[in-house]
Amino acid sequence: STYGDRLHRPLADTLEELRGVLDAAARGGGNVIIPAFAVGRTQELLYLFARHYQDWRMHRFALFLDSPMAIQATRVYLRHEELYDKETAKLWSGTRRDLRKVLPNLSFTASAEQSMRINRIRSGAVIIAGSGMCNGGRVRHHFKHNLWRRECHVVISGFQAAGTPGRALVDGAAHLRLWGETVKVAAQVHTVGGLSAHADQAGLGGWDPVCSRS
Repeated sequence: STYGDRLHRPLADTLEELRGVLDAAARGGGNVIIPAFAVGRTQELLYLFARHYQDWRMHRFALFLDSPMAIQATRVYLRHEELYDKETAKLWSGTRRDLRKVLPNLSFTASAEQSMRINRIRSGAVIIAGSGMCNGGRVRHHFKHNLWRRECHVVISGFQAAGTPGRALVDGAAHLRLWGETVKVAAQVHTVGGLSAHADQAGLGGWDPVCSRS
């Protein structure tokens, strides 16, 4: 098991940590880069930003979903309202499959040109991009433009396997290699383990194999 030897942080603490990162970014004038898996983690983050739009003061930011695969996966999620739980159904009610009804500052940047334009933004951007372990995808381009800046933040929202750039950041790497170039890690790196989709020790201990087979 991925987390058989530990417990995740409580959700309330995790949400407070996310709020703190956003507040720090707003005060410091930097961007927030969130490497995220295209299916599952990205949609959970968008849900949290929509649910806490007011109390986290999300209007302070320009929010970008910068992953063609994650954009398509999100559109699939939006087409299947019959699978939502009550809380999610209430939040998405009336959006007509348009997340901008609840996240008016959200932009889907599908093309390479749109993605490159994000890198001109020096402050006030929250960028969700793949890959989740930082070993490919557009997030590496955003690292090149932001990782060396002290006022910026990186939020690690999922498991990082050994040997990946994401794991190096979690372990406190001082530099990353990007396309043969050494980039200094000056941005603040936050590991938000409470968002993991993997069961922790308590979750595994409570697993019922009879229920799972049914």
